[in-house]
Amino acid sequence: MASREYGQFCGLARAMEMVGERWTMLIIRNLLTGAQRFTDLHKGLPSIPTNILSARLRQLEETGLATRRALPHPERAVVYELTDYGRDLEPALIALGRWGARTLSEPRPGEIITAESIAMSFRTTYRPEAARGVTAGYEIRMGDFTFRLQITDGELAVGIGPHPAPGLVIERLAGFPVRELMSGDKTPDELLRTGSMRIEGDPTLLGRFTEMFRF
Repeated sequence: MASREYGQFCGLARAMEMVGERWTMLIIRNLLTGAQRFTDLHKGLPSIPTNILSARLRQLEETGLATRRALPHPERAVVYELTDYGRDLEPALIALGRWGARTLSEPRPGEIITAESIAMSFRTTYRPEAARGVTAGYEIRMGDFTFRLQITDGELAVGIGPHPAPGLVIERLAGFPVRELMSGDKTPDELLRTGSMRIEGDPTLLGRFTEMFRF
């Protein structure tokens, strides 16, 4: 019996055989933001040895969770992306992320914050019951990171990079205003008044943001 097999006829056991090895779920988390090159994945997971990253990507391909393709000229690069089967894991990752976030306070020594981890936080804090029927686009600028959040009839899509046509831009100027918005520690008016952030676009969407994204 292969070392990755549990020898039990059980859906959970089968799932753990496919995605239970170290780093696999974080690779899937990063690929939820879109297709990435090997170097992009390693940049987002700088602690993973390159041989382990190669092995995990190969396993994801073998199980049909991810695929790779060559970008057209002039890129000449190979990218990895999730299949529809792989994307079916998103609700499970959101549930695990929400559960694990209960223990988060401040980063432990040596822990880093990546664009992909912040993108995951938008997924885990999203409250679809507060977004029924909502269609809106947000661009969130947080220092070196920019995110696009598109809500279409209550369905959320999260990406890294600018939004092509945001209804509202939220830009951090000081501190951690987006986190404070999502936690409810401060109101939008307080953050705007103190200069912690600025907005551009429809101001009514700021209030909607605090309703739809909550810790």
